[in-house]
Amino acid sequence: MLRMFLNWFQPLPPATEKITDPEEIKKQYRYWRLRLFISAYIGYAMYYVTRQNLNPIAHVFKPAMNMTDDQFGLMVSISLIAYGIGKFLSGMLADKSNIRVFLAFGLMASSVINLFFGYLPSFFLLVLFWTLNQAFQSMGFPPISRIFAYWFSPKERASKWTLWASAHTVGISIAAIIAAIILKYMEIFPWVHWQFVFVISGILGLLTSFYILATVTDTPASVGLPPVEEYCGCQQLVTKEANEETSSYWHLLSKYVLTNKYIWILSVAFLCVYFVRYVTLSWAAIFLDTRELSKASIPLIFTLNPLVGALGGITAGILTDKVFRGRCTPTNVIYFVLLAISAYAFYLFAGPEHLFETCFFIAALGFFVDGPQNLINVQISLLTTKESVAAACGFCGLFGYIGGFLAGSGASFILKHWGWEGVFNSCIIACVIGVLLVMTAWKKEHSDIAAQKN
Repeated sequence: MLRMFLNWFQPLPPATEKITDPEEIKKQYRYWRLRLFISAYIGYAMYYVTRQNLNPIAHVFKPAMNMTDDQFGLMVSISLIAYGIGKFLSGMLADKSNIRVFLAFGLMASSVINLFFGYLPSFFLLVLFWTLNQAFQSMGFPPISRIFAYWFSPKERASKWTLWASAHTVGISIAAIIAAIILKYMEIFPWVHWQFVFVISGILGLLTSFYILATVTDTPASVGLPPVEEYCGCQQLVTKEANEETSSYWHLLSKYVLTNKYIWILSVAFLCVYFVRYVTLSWAAIFLDTRELSKASIPLIFTLNPLVGALGGITAGILTDKVFRGRCTPTNVIYFVLLAISAYAFYLFAGPEHLFETCFFIAALGFFVDGPQNLINVQISLLTTKESVAAACGFCGLFGYIGGFLAGSGASFILKHWGWEGVFNSCIIACVIGVLLVMTAWKKEHSDIAAQKN
């Protein structure tokens, strides 16, 4: 039984018949790239529905479960560390696995946990199963990074990647809308409970996992197509050397990920991005509640953050490809600076007496955090080989969720000692550090892209 389960994850073998007709190759690439993009978009959006549905009801969940701020912060932090470690491990596994099965299984397992999570009777069980949920959630991003490495060339990757990445903000928005509807109906119907937020998310996630199994394939070779580099006439910026064709995966991991200084630099910058991101996602609803906004309106205001964030990520991709000619660093610097300004402005103006400013700046936080969040992963994918891209992005993700951990327990500590002003000042410090780090990759990125064009 175990062997059958493990075999299910094995990569699909190359098709017995290769497509050689140029017109048919073009037709099949168009078909599969559109199909894979749509499936990855819907699939990842649902990953976020089943992961971020806690945040918009945190102000209801916490008192219902008799949690203190410290306990809530601890639960968030532990689960995020599990997600970060899982993302790196999942990246290594995904590099050697079937994209379709890996992507579908993680969502399926997470959805099952969502079905019963809201009914768990103790703090220990809540922490345990939310941590398991995050561990299964770590299986979402790595196989999708392989889709972009194997199906989309470097010259088009930034705009395509950032367009896809808006899926996570759409997923967060769907989770917030579900929460807002449930909280509203709780005021009308006594049989409606906040736990329905998790149940509905779980049902939607299960349906989507079956959709992924029906629509996704593996690499181009598995359907008889040539490599994307041959199809597009554009090589990966970093490729294996000729004598490494038979090298082990561990050799590639060591050389192109673990000892690659730019992977480390950008990963620490990613930590700074995720600190700001998770301060917003995990604490914004609680912060707004202290500013005396109505409880039912908070999820709706919260929805602006991911919705506008999707636009911010797409804009960052367009700026990178069209204005900065594929260079991610200038866009990242601009976004980090404006993110710092937005964080402090949100702290200053949030409240019912400044409702427009509250909505504007929580939206701006989403817009400007999505730029570096997406583009750093694009840079990572370009600065390693496609055979190790899932592990490299997973390694970067590990640092991101260390930032998430700091946004949980760390922000709780800051809140206790320095208040909300200290929490938002820490976001500004993270942005300054992020600017300094991404700028160290400026020369490397420019020289590699220039060489590619020549």
